[in-house]
Amino acid sequence: MITFLPALPNSISRTIKSILIAASVALCLSSCATTAPGFGEKGYTEEGKASYYGRKFQGRKMANGERYRRSKLTAAHKKLPFGTQVVVTNLQNNKTVKVKITDRGPFVRGRIVDLSEAAAKRVDMMDDGVVPVRVKVIKTPRIK
Repeated sequence: MITFLPALPNSISRTIKSILIAASVALCLSSCATTAPGFGEKGYTEEGKASYYGRKFQGRKMANGERYRRSKLTAAHKKLPFGTQVVVTNLQNNKTVKVKITDRGPFVRGRIVDLSEAAAKRVDMMDDGVVPVRVKVIKTPRIK
C-alpha cells in the first residue's frame, strides 16, 4: 500500500494507485518497443526514384574498383557501403530484384539508386527509364 498520501480518502488513494500502476506498465511497454533500423542496417528502407546504367558504361571502373558489367545484378547508391545487399521493388508493378551495391550515384536530384541493366530488366523498368522504388537492406557487408 502506498503510504505517502495518508490523509486522502480510500477511494482517492485507490485511484492514484491505479494511475501509478497504469503509468508503470506503459513505461515498461514503451521501453520494449523496437525502433526502426538505422541507416545501412538490415531492414533499413528508403523510397525514391531509380534509374539504370546505360550500355555506354559497360567495362568502366566503378567506385569499388571493379568493372561494370551490365549482365550482373548490381547497383549504385550514394552512401550505402559497398557489398551491401538490397532488394529493390518497383512500386509501379511490385517486381523485385536483389542487387549488391558496387558503385556511387546516382547524381541526379530525387534518385536514390542506379540499377545495372540486368537488374532494371528484372523489375521491368527499361521502357520507363525512371521509376518509383523502395530499397530495403537485406544483408550488410562483412567487415574484413
